[in-house]
Amino acid sequence: MFQGASSLSLDAKGRLSVPTRHRDVLLATTQGQLTITKHPHGCLMVFPRPEWEKFRDRIAQLPMSAQWWKRIFLGNAMDVELDGTGRVLVSPELRAAAGLVRETMLLGMGDHFELWDKAAYEAKEAEAMQEPMPAAFEDFAF
Repeated sequence: MFQGASSLSLDAKGRLSVPTRHRDVLLATTQGQLTITKHPHGCLMVFPRPEWEKFRDRIAQLPMSAQWWKRIFLGNAMDVELDGTGRVLVSPELRAAAGLVRETMLLGMGDHFELWDKAAYEAKEAEAMQEPMPAAFEDFAF
């Protein structure tokens, strides 16, 4: 279960160092094999390979009316591996799709991660914090 936020920088080649707390789990459970694809909210989704395979199978079963969503998720998916120093290469196409240049936020989202441009994430988070809490949270005590 992945959780927590990490502020990370892409290097000049588009590589990202995965935080040690996640790297160790990924190496132990997936031999560092990941899949990265687009997210409809403007970030990237980073899956450990077994979780990607579950997600991919669910997407592949969607009806023809969801063909564009299949293209977005499956057509843009890139299989990657952690290198010897715990870095992962984010392709130029995926970096461009999410507006990633240098400063990023990696968010643990349970079974996968989201990778955001840091400024875009901070702006969207600030906007969300101004909205009323969704009804789904009415049983939570804050």
